[in-house]
Amino acid sequence: MKIGVNTLFLIPGEVGGTETYLREVLLAMAKLSADIEWVLFTNRENDNCLRRIFGPFPHFSFHPLPLRATNRYARIVREQIDLPFRVANSHVDLLWSPGYTAPFYVPCPQVVTIPDMQYRRYPEDLTPLARIVTDILVRVAARSCRRIIAISEFSRSEILTFASAREDCVHAISLAADPAFAYPIPKDIRRQRLDKLLTSEKPYILCIANTYPHKNVHTLIDAFGRIMDKIPHQLVLVGKPRLGEPEVQSALQGLDDSSRVERLSRLDDEDLFTLYQSADLFVFPSLYEGFGLPVLEAMMSGVPVLTTKCGSIPEVGGKAVCYFDHADAADLARQMLQILSWTEQVRKSWVTNARMHARRFSWEHTAAKTMDCLKEASNVRG
Repeated sequence: MKIGVNTLFLIPGEVGGTETYLREVLLAMAKLSADIEWVLFTNRENDNCLRRIFGPFPHFSFHPLPLRATNRYARIVREQIDLPFRVANSHVDLLWSPGYTAPFYVPCPQVVTIPDMQYRRYPEDLTPLARIVTDILVRVAARSCRRIIAISEFSRSEILTFASAREDCVHAISLAADPAFAYPIPKDIRRQRLDKLLTSEKPYILCIANTYPHKNVHTLIDAFGRIMDKIPHQLVLVGKPRLGEPEVQSALQGLDDSSRVERLSRLDDEDLFTLYQSADLFVFPSLYEGFGLPVLEAMMSGVPVLTTKCGSIPEVGGKAVCYFDHADAADLARQMLQILSWTEQVRKSWVTNARMHARRFSWEHTAAKTMDCLKEASNVRG
């Protein structure tokens, strides 16, 4: 069987969880199904990166398209007009598009992954034109693909609500966290890395989220400001400025000492592992998630998690994380103080339980379910 993979959406370091999803599930499928031939349709930004990762596998080939995905509208046009011809010429048996959108027509069955319907629930995350275009493309993908992969049951329900998809075509397949998050890093190495990343040696509270409005980062900053005088901690925010940045800046200006907030972005895996494992608390204040991968990563890393009951997060965290009222900064502040005051015994019990819970998710399981979905779609007629 020959499967094409539409990676035209992927800009390394820019698309968040969908990049992790594509990389990890494709690696797991490559190891799971050695009899499958994979054809990756790439762009100028991701071709070298994907060749480094998948080039060592003999059953992978690469078909670069002469486009830059940073020009979103050029990418859309190429995906709808150019990609179908390249798919036809490559003679693939099926095309999988793991990044929300897919061509209106190709001469083979299609599967698309739609991670969430965030643009419908939180339209302020996109410009008006981007919202309209995204809605059209997602609906096109939902109608032109034989199977739709959602990354949680919550996401599946959202797709059924907003994308006019047939219920029997939408399959929920959970994501996972890299087991490497759980590998303990020696304290001296962690300290060396932290010294390069942070300006302070104080303990810290960690949050990983780009500043889209729905990520609710400003509420965390507000809550942190309410307890700054009661704790020695810094607040470390990892993520890039997005359309919610004005609210974040306003919250930062309201702090008595904004120097206690450190901001980072573009971290490699080793730095990310270090930040997770060294944090006293991980807070994820998001109002909407198709899955909520950072929650799972923090659980694997052995850090207590405080988050919301919004979107798919309860599916991921279950009873192994703590929850706060997403609209109440005062409640978030109270719960942060409570968790930071845990005894070592209580903390150890929580993180042990959380890690056991997180290990129930695996990329091997995700890959097996995804492979089943792809094979099923290739055999469906009509």
